[in-house]
Amino acid sequence: MKQRNRIVRFFLYTIMSAVLLSSPAISAEQDNSSIAKGKELAFERKKGNCLACHAIEGGDLAGTIGPPLIVMKSRYPDRETMRAKIWDATQSNPQSVMPPFGKNRILSDEEIEHIINFVYSL
Repeated sequence: MKQRNRIVRFFLYTIMSAVLLSSPAISAEQDNSSIAKGKELAFERKKGNCLACHAIEGGDLAGTIGPPLIVMKSRYPDRETMRAKIWDATQSNPQSVMPPFGKNRILSDEEIEHIINFVYSL
């Protein structure tokens, strides 16, 4: 049984490595562009409006309802957890007052990705 587990792990690592090595890397320029778009969305009152509830570096008139958005990559190392929080925070916390940005189509999937890139840059 242990030998079989080792073989399965070996093949999984091999496949994962092949996928990662064959994936095109995001250039620094694309990444910076995405971060800039995410910041714009986060600060825009008609879209993300993150400043209404969160303190964010570079933002004015920040709210205090939500936690400050600092060291977010350390707080949420798994992108999918961060994505789920933005998509619909009530899934993990039914008492959350954070709007379900994805579920209610306030933000598109692409816009959520930009915001995640921005938040991870903080």
